[in-house]
Amino acid sequence: MARKKENWDDNSFKMRDLTKAEEQVMKVIWGLGQGFAFEIMEAYPEPKPAYNTVLTIIHILEKKGFVKHEAFSRVHRYSPVISKEEYTQRYLGSVVERYFNNSYLDLVSAFAKKENFSVEELEEMRKLIDEAIASEKK
Repeated sequence: MARKKENWDDNSFKMRDLTKAEEQVMKVIWGLGQGFAFEIMEAYPEPKPAYNTVLTIIHILEKKGFVKHEAFSRVHRYSPVISKEEYTQRYLGSVVERYFNNSYLDLVSAFAKKENFSVEELEEMRKLIDEAIASEKK
């Protein structure tokens, strides 16, 4: 069954995919909640990119609408505009729309056919599905 297409214009910005480098910086910012550039650099996993590289990526993320800043004299404190959970949902929705005819059932079917799940993993999935069904029936 096809799902309703989500509005990608929520929060007054157009959602775009993140590059791998942008996603890495966003993961750090999401983890911190907010931070100055030097704090983002400190929290960045090894191998750390150059400081100017991270600043450039942060500015790109601002232009794309993922990050905002608060100015304190000559330094800026950056914070996410969109939560990791919201981005994950939108990104997954985009993948389902583009590659699985907007059908989560097609996605799960393709995934289930390709992966070798353990009995424990299948039981956990069944539990999650049962919880989702019970929640929808309320």
